[in-house]
Amino acid sequence: MSVTTSSTPVTVLRSGALDRVGQQRVLRNTYALLAMTLLFSAGVAGAAVAFKLPAPGLILTLVGYFGLLFGIHKLQNRGAAVGLVFALTGFMGWTLAPMLSRYLALPGGGQTVMLALGATGAVFLGLSAWVLTTRRDFSWMGGFLFAGMIVALVAGLASVFLQIPALALTVSAVVALLSAGMMLFETSRIVNGGETNYVLATVSLYVSIYNLFTSLLSLFGFASNDD
Repeated sequence: MSVTTSSTPVTVLRSGALDRVGQQRVLRNTYALLAMTLLFSAGVAGAAVAFKLPAPGLILTLVGYFGLLFGIHKLQNRGAAVGLVFALTGFMGWTLAPMLSRYLALPGGGQTVMLALGATGAVFLGLSAWVLTTRRDFSWMGGFLFAGMIVALVAGLASVFLQIPALALTVSAVVALLSAGMMLFETSRIVNGGETNYVLATVSLYVSIYNLFTSLLSLFGFASNDD
């Protein structure tokens, strides 16, 4: 009896240690894949700008994005999912090219793009470091962030069809805040064991970074034009 009782804490400690090892592995794989896909996406965007590829259009963008996203979730536990992640991030890089071309053609557009890129990197690194250091749980934000993104998506589509600059600017500000929240939420899930699939974690963080960058680019571009 005494042997059984004394071994229980050891079993618990070993289980906790294994959980931490698993969380570290997911975090390491996520950041490695995220770094590669960001570089790949940037390369595709740069090539699309250089070769002046036409914009895919709203319908193709939505079909391509949600179709690839569905495939990733369907194959999340298979090696093919990694290939689909690169396909998705490359496709998103292509969709980003027309926006980059438009800003780069403006006076001071290069500075605007670099400012948005630098701010996006600073926000991501700062929020990630905060969560990794404090290990705070932001899982309670999930429902709010999901609902907010749905509303922002509808408002964004409305701003495209209605051509209302003020609405588009408001949507960009809201999406920037929601994207920062998504970074906190997803990183917290990885650190605390809520997310065990590095493929899905990578996609979530990539989309948050993409949305934050495009939103900040719109905001900084508007501010520079206003000057």
